[in-house]
Amino acid sequence: MSAAAGTNTAAEPGLPIASGRETGRELWRLSRGHRARLAAIGALGVGGAGFGLTFPLVTGYLVDRVQTGTADLGVVLTVTAVMVAAAVVGAVGSAVTIVLATRTYHTILAVLRERLVGRAMTLPQHRVERAGTGDLISRSSDDVTTVADAAPAVIGAVTTTVFTIIVSLAGLVALDWPYAAAFVVTLPIYVVGMRWYLRTGPQVYRAERAAMSARAQQIVESQRGYATVIGFGLAEQRHHSVLRASWGVAVQAARARTVQSMFNARLNCAECLSLATVLVTGFLLIQAGSSTIGAATAAMLLVLRLLEPINQLLLVIDVVQSAAASLNRIVGVTAIPDAESSEPGAREPAMTGDASVRIRRVTFRYGSGPRVLDDIDLDIPTGQHLAVVGASGAGKTTLAAVIAGVHPPETGTVTRPERTAVITQEVHVFAGTVRENLTLSAPDASDREIRQALNTTGASAILDLLPDGLETRVGSGGHQLTDAQAQQIALARLLLFHPQLAIFDEATAEAGSTQAGLLDRAAEAALLGRTGLVIAHRLSQAAACDRIVVMENGRITECGTHDQLIAAAGVYAGLWAAWEAGRNVREVG
Repeated sequence: MSAAAGTNTAAEPGLPIASGRETGRELWRLSRGHRARLAAIGALGVGGAGFGLTFPLVTGYLVDRVQTGTADLGVVLTVTAVMVAAAVVGAVGSAVTIVLATRTYHTILAVLRERLVGRAMTLPQHRVERAGTGDLISRSSDDVTTVADAAPAVIGAVTTTVFTIIVSLAGLVALDWPYAAAFVVTLPIYVVGMRWYLRTGPQVYRAERAAMSARAQQIVESQRGYATVIGFGLAEQRHHSVLRASWGVAVQAARARTVQSMFNARLNCAECLSLATVLVTGFLLIQAGSSTIGAATAAMLLVLRLLEPINQLLLVIDVVQSAAASLNRIVGVTAIPDAESSEPGAREPAMTGDASVRIRRVTFRYGSGPRVLDDIDLDIPTGQHLAVVGASGAGKTTLAAVIAGVHPPETGTVTRPERTAVITQEVHVFAGTVRENLTLSAPDASDREIRQALNTTGASAILDLLPDGLETRVGSGGHQLTDAQAQQIALARLLLFHPQLAIFDEATAEAGSTQAGLLDRAAEAALLGRTGLVIAHRLSQAAACDRIVVMENGRITECGTHDQLIAAAGVYAGLWAAWEAGRNVREVG
């Protein structure tokens, strides 16, 4: 059962992808309440990196003392003690920085994930269907996983690595500015490599993410349409579709790894030139008497200290780009405005307490295909039960979906109650207890209300068959309910939701002949006292309704009570005669 309320929605195909600026603004908003901690992380990172300068500077000092012959045991022990103390303090500072940064990262990510799931659950169903459910599943699984898995690399890059680069550059300048100048001369090589990567990388990662979405869509469709796939012998076809989508992911992943390898080659070239330039500068300075061997040694150690974090930072751009692409897709969903749920002119507001349905000149088509609904006018007064019958493909299910707000009409207006619930023949049993399945629509329902709903739908006997009653775990990994029992649970869930309008889209079609009467009675009980729309699988359901409409080729061709339509001797009368004849044959058999 799904609840539909509010307005119909017009939506562009595909779910949106946020720009980098939009994602940045969203992350800044999410950082509220964590900014003091972020400032502390910055201070600790700079402090820890500062202690890291001790090793190259003290090593240079020791080299000069050795060269002048003044490096006695006391000097060596002092230098060693200073190095050990600085290493310990720096390591502690870096560790605390990473711990705090990791906690903050995952806290913000958890909030973002909750917002993604919360927004996804409120998106208009037609929006998700047009984009493909695989897209939404990929964003809430693959993309969230990508961002979470990026934590070890990203956190190190934006904390200790960045701070190490800043502090090391400052130390190089303080030691002797020509060494810093020699190193800076090689920076354009890094810049050129980075610019190439930033031009090439994002589109490659976007293509990889899109390929993952396409693969997820193929897998989801194959799983959801399992019965159809088996029934029409389409297993081989679906297998090849999934295989093609999987190869698409492999190809895009190979492209991404190729880009990464080419980027690494550029970094290696820049690293060699950086070392060579500083070595030559040191040689020239020593020859001119402007520097010492100790200072040159310290400069080389500082450059080596710089190269590793610079390479780490640039290499992690690979991970950052992939995570950023995923973040843009996640924020693209969370940033969809609530106002998008309304389409001007698509839905007229219902009066408070009004449970009627009014449809005026509604047309609808899927994509650029032919019209499935063609100029529909229909009224369902408050409390009336309307049945819709017709051949397969007549537009019955589409009409129900438009009324429920699953699909917005192409033209025309739809007025429905705010509290609208839909039950289809495909009822899902959620992994959890029977109580949890029933209270999805009414979290505060008491045991008395739950049992009353079960009694009303004739489902109370189910509890006697379950080992732990309401606390029995059902669904995946739990007790398996029959199709009829699952439908009874869904009908009881609808009663707990207390909708003004209940839409049954062949809700009891999965029942076998032995359970058909039971579920029909349960459906009638669930409809009692509320407006109802029944897409009838069996004409006995239609006959029990107050009024019946017959659909053909997206139009309403007949409308009236059961007796009126029989007397009219039209399409419905012919369908009823065939139904009666078939029922007599079944009874004789």
